[in-house]
Amino acid sequence: MGKLFLFFSLSIATLFTAKSQVISKNAIGLRGNYNNDFRTEITYQSIIGYTNRLEVNLGLFKQEDDAKYFKATTIFQWVWQLANKLNWHSGFGGGVGNYKDNSKSKTFTFATGSVGIEYNFKAPVIMALDYHQEYGFYDVYEGLKSNIGLSLRYQF
Repeated sequence: MGKLFLFFSLSIATLFTAKSQVISKNAIGLRGNYNNDFRTEITYQSIIGYTNRLEVNLGLFKQEDDAKYFKATTIFQWVWQLANKLNWHSGFGGGVGNYKDNSKSKTFTFATGSVGIEYNFKAPVIMALDYHQEYGFYDVYEGLKSNIGLSLRYQF
């Protein structure tokens, strides 16, 4: 029993400390996401460590009722290799935004968590599918919200 526990402990430790393939120093592109309607964000990633990176997303949106808002999100991510050219990532972060309609303009903040999978093509392009869970703190962006997104980024 003790040897089995030791084996599983070492296996899990190896999984979380193994070096993944080198991730790109920088990547920029678009992230299309769905949360009640389809939206597009500009997305940028920058490497922080061998398996860590910072992702920044900026979205400018207009709703059917002529309300406009922007949302900026920053996420610290850990990246692990699943297979050659295939990675998964998870992270946490937060953001700020502004909502404006004919009668009011309000700033809001939110916390976010992210999990996703990505594929590195032979060309300097990466495609990712991810899920973001957000919690807004103000009335114009309040409570639990989530979206699923597909990103296409150029790596440099």
